[in-house]
Amino acid sequence: MQGDFMRKLTIGLAAVLATAFAGSVHAADLSAGGYCPVAGNAKLLSIDTNAALSTEVVRLMDEAVAVADSSQWINSGRPAFVWASEAKVACGKAYGYLQSEYRDEDYLNKCECFHARMVQYMY
Repeated sequence: MQGDFMRKLTIGLAAVLATAFAGSVHAADLSAGGYCPVAGNAKLLSIDTNAALSTEVVRLMDEAVAVADSSQWINSGRPAFVWASEAKVACGKAYGYLQSEYRDEDYLNKCECFHARMVQYMY
């Protein structure tokens, strides 16, 4: 009986990990599956000053954090929470680079993309 329980637990854990890993691979790949058909052309990149860019990145990050921390979206069947989690990480990394006066285009693209996906699933 205990062996049967352990086997089911192992199979269940493997399924969860496989699903989580597959989802994260697709979420991080902007071009796969059409997640962000305009990836590489983020509007954030057109902001001239790093101060203005930082302000906008922080705004997107704050919105993503609010959604990721909201029980409304955590308990929702919609993937807004997943994209909010991705956006807060990507925007946080973009902001961190901006603190060093470096514009990381990959993280700026991801920040904007994942935030847009979050909003798409919210409404």
